[in-house]
Amino acid sequence: MSRRLRKPLPRRAALVAATALLGGLLTVPAVSAAAGTPRVCDAADADIYRPPDRASAAPGAVVACRRVDSLPMVVGAPPLDAWKVQYGSTDGRGRRVVVAGTVVVPRKPWTGPGERPLVAFVPGTLGIGPQCAFSKQLAGEYQDAYEGPNLAALLNAGYAVAATDGQGYLDGQVHPYAVGAEAGHATLDMARAASRVPGSGVSPQAPVGMWGYSEGGSGSLWAAQLARSYAPELNVVGSASGGIPADLKQVARNLDGQFFAGFLMDAFIGLSVTHPDLPFDELLDDDGRKAVQNAESSCAVGTVARFAGARIERYTKGGLTLDQIYALHAPDGTTWSEAVDENKLGTGVGAPGSGARYQIGFPVLQYRGILDEVIPAETADATRRAYCAAGITTQWTPYLGDHLSGDPQTIGDVVNWLGDRFEGRSTKGNC
Repeated sequence: MSRRLRKPLPRRAALVAATALLGGLLTVPAVSAAAGTPRVCDAADADIYRPPDRASAAPGAVVACRRVDSLPMVVGAPPLDAWKVQYGSTDGRGRRVVVAGTVVVPRKPWTGPGERPLVAFVPGTLGIGPQCAFSKQLAGEYQDAYEGPNLAALLNAGYAVAATDGQGYLDGQVHPYAVGAEAGHATLDMARAASRVPGSGVSPQAPVGMWGYSEGGSGSLWAAQLARSYAPELNVVGSASGGIPADLKQVARNLDGQFFAGFLMDAFIGLSVTHPDLPFDELLDDDGRKAVQNAESSCAVGTVARFAGARIERYTKGGLTLDQIYALHAPDGTTWSEAVDENKLGTGVGAPGSGARYQIGFPVLQYRGILDEVIPAETADATRRAYCAAGITTQWTPYLGDHLSGDPQTIGDVVNWLGDRFEGRSTKGNC
């Protein structure tokens, strides 16, 4: 069924054309620097967020870039150079899209071994409307994000940072919140794009680490699962992921009717973006239609405040529960349940040569706050066990904290763990 009932969002049709059913994850071959990469970064700010009529840029190709004078949110960082970037990526079916992000490089020359390392950073939950884009928040245009200290720590360590906004943050779009392939592709293509920004000095051969927490933890772990098939030319040496919503059904059950229920609303909207044939608009009552508008016009803090304690059946005709929604299907028979399960992390993973769908040949770090009220302990434990059972070198670290405090206290440990990977130190993990 089409999403034709979404009259308050007249540009939805353009979004659906840019994203699609999250089906088979297509392997994209390694790409070289694309012809047409700008010689100088002189695009207008509006150009960074304006989607083209037809996306044609190769994955990781720089479409437009703009120097940024300062990053007010990154307090305590050393002198740096920064660029907003629009770059090519692909959706979950391998169709070309464009994404925005930020590349940041310390001005102090790199004095360590080899090339200056690059960290592909995936922000946590920001909201699903384009006004919430991480690049806008870093530049001080809107402040709802909380991860400036993470970037400052990386920059003070001398590392370059390529921070993706994630797909769906350009004008007129909606972010496909918590959808795995889109997040993984955007992260890897941001790393590809960093070396193609004029004047960045980032080497295509730089060792690459990946890092994210919460929604960003899902994105960085999806990037880890997809790196070998989607971006084999990148020299990925490790991926750190915390507070990971690895099993969306378990997380949804935990959120429904609770304080962070707004994250559940964002997830259903995000999946409706990538799965436009699934019934969605026709399920909503008047409160549901208003709720969608509110979610798309709010960023993270506003979303949590608006939907605290809400249950999903409040917004659907007939008061549909999660299980009843999961049973509904698109014309081709795909159910909501299947669409949600496509994003489960830790399924089909293995070491190189295992024949697994997702082969990971570098160490991963997984961590969580033991008092996390958003991500159930069973979700985090199952993901860790799946990785360990698959023979992937895995470091598991619990911290004393809840979901919001589970990231800030880990910054030093994560930066040190990535530093060990960049220096080539071996690790056996702690499976």
